[in-house]
This record gives sequence, C-alpha cells and structure tokens, in this order.
Amino acid sequence: MDDDGNVVLVYQYRHPFASLWELPAGLLDVGGEPPHVTAARELEEEAASPRPTGGCSSTLTRRPGSATRAFRVYLATGLRDVGRPEADDEEADMTVRRVSLDEAVQMVFSGEIVNSLAVGGILAAHCMTDPSSFAIRRRAMDR
Repeated sequence: MDDDGNVVLVYQYRHPFASLWELPAGLLDVGGEPPHVTAARELEEEAASPRPTGGCSSTLTRRPGSATRAFRVYLATGLRDVGRPEADDEEADMTVRRVSLDEAVQMVFSGEIVNSLAVGGILAAHCMTDPSSFAIRRRAMDR
C-alpha cells in the first residue's frame, strides 16, 4: 500500500481465464533468495515500487487436499511509483493500477477480483489496517 492507502493491482493474462486482477507476485526462482527479498523484487519489477516495508500478513494454500505448496502474502507499505523497468515475457502486457483498499475489497465482493491469493491478501490487508479489527489481529499474533 502507498501512503494514501492505495493497493497496487496488476491485470495480467492467465490462461484459461483470459486476464485477471491480481496482486504483484512471483516465484522463489532465484537460488537462496529469502521470500521477503523475492516479494520486494517482484513488487519492483511488476509495480515500480522499490524498498517496501512490512512483513508476512498471511500464508495461504490453494488446494489443501491435493497440493503442498503454500503462498506467503506480504503487506508492503510505503510504496511509491518510480516507473517500471523494461518489461519482457508475460509482464510486457501487464496493466498496473492503484485503487483504494476499500475499492479493492469491493472488487473482491463484486467478483471482479477472483484470484484466490489476491482475495486473501486484500482481505488480510483490510483486517491488518482497520482499527476495528484489532482483536482479530491480536488473536492471530498470539498464536
């Protein structure tokens, strides 16, 4: 999120869905790179937002009955736009958009955002930044 409370979304082609709104994301594909460093690198590559602060807000899985892969979702704050680097491959046709967190939550509930990791990340960010959800955060942090 930037200092105005906007979330960075990327609109990207995903076969077989055509294109989807997602959060910036990437794979741990650089040997030995810690997950938080990968998250920061991917955020800069996809959304032109260097050196975010923040930490892991949730860990998600897409198919707990049939897959062992877990996904970490980070709440990065202090984002600023510095212009995207030259894009290649699947990132070349990517659209980047900043929307308020409230609008992103509305996009989730209207069905405009259907990517499960984006849904989980946006709703987690809403809980982490909403003062009325302090009890939820406190219970989660006490585990």
